[in-house]
Amino acid sequence: MRDLVERIESATPGTRDRGIDGLRALAILGVVLGHWLVTALVADSGTVHGASPLRAFPQLAPVSWLFQTLAVFFLVGGIVAGRGRSAREPYGVWLRGRMARLSRPVVTVVLVWAVVAGATLASGVGLDTVRTLAKLVWSPLWFLAVLAVLTAATPLAARLAPAWPVAIVALVDLVRYGLGGPAWLGWVNVVAGWLVPYCVGLSWARGLPGRRTGWALLLGGAAVTAGLVLWAGYPAAMVGVPGAAVSNLDPPTLAAVTFGLAQCGASRLLLDPLRRALRRPAAWAAVAVANLSAITIFLWHQTAMIAVTALGLLADRPLPGLHTAPDSAAWVLARLAWLPVFGAALALCCTAFPSGSAARPSRQDAP
Repeated sequence: MRDLVERIESATPGTRDRGIDGLRALAILGVVLGHWLVTALVADSGTVHGASPLRAFPQLAPVSWLFQTLAVFFLVGGIVAGRGRSAREPYGVWLRGRMARLSRPVVTVVLVWAVVAGATLASGVGLDTVRTLAKLVWSPLWFLAVLAVLTAATPLAARLAPAWPVAIVALVDLVRYGLGGPAWLGWVNVVAGWLVPYCVGLSWARGLPGRRTGWALLLGGAAVTAGLVLWAGYPAAMVGVPGAAVSNLDPPTLAAVTFGLAQCGASRLLLDPLRRALRRPAAWAAVAVANLSAITIFLWHQTAMIAVTALGLLADRPLPGLHTAPDSAAWVLARLAWLPVFGAALALCCTAFPSGSAARPSRQDAP
């Protein structure tokens, strides 16, 4: 382990912004823990269906504010895209390189799960169960699809002020919720909503703002989000809740966007402390490995949870926190105890489907 830490430290250029990698690692951790904590697979009468503890405990909605970190991903993506493209590098060459890094891991997980789904159906498992599991694995692919679209639009997005996509999201929400417009219009926000932190990141790639800007975004975004929840009827949960009439993420709402701006502000405030903390070789090694495995972690963390849940079915009875309904405090405590097991399964997935070498963290433009 010490040798690995030393190799990573020696392979890291002095010009690399370790704080940006630290932000990405925190975003990865938030997404993984968030999904593992708010997603339950309930075994009932030979079938498996999805559920969420937020349905039974709406008072836990503030927990989702800690783990819904997608805006940080798009913020970092914008910073990296803005810094990573050389003025001398042809746009087509740059874009093909970034799309290759995104697409190769996606092809692997889709092929593996196509085989798993087919084999599971052939073994007699019900279609509803297979659909529930496959949806958990494949639905996060929307994130990479949006990131690919925004990456391709980087030259145009770099000229766009974040206020414009914010206005589009606000207009779409007004038409949908205030004027009874069609629900499909909300899908405009899938691109416009995440374009906001991406544009912020592109702007910051040209020069980071001061801490005052960070505080303004954090406090202003948090205040507007609280107002939208308290007085405009937006959900308090920043993740999807099964059965809820409105979701802040599916598609993104104005509340999700203003919450994302607050996260951008928090990211700016965290950046300098992260840079100082990651001067320590051991801390930096952990972050470097997480960044080089970022796409693998994102694509396979739900598979890890599913694998543990499936193996648990070999027990004689449903296991608390794994197969039982998420409707009690006991379930929450039991699920917390399962997190290290999910983590071990995810480590095996990352070993089986590696996405890079931990000894060569030399590029800031990793996805």
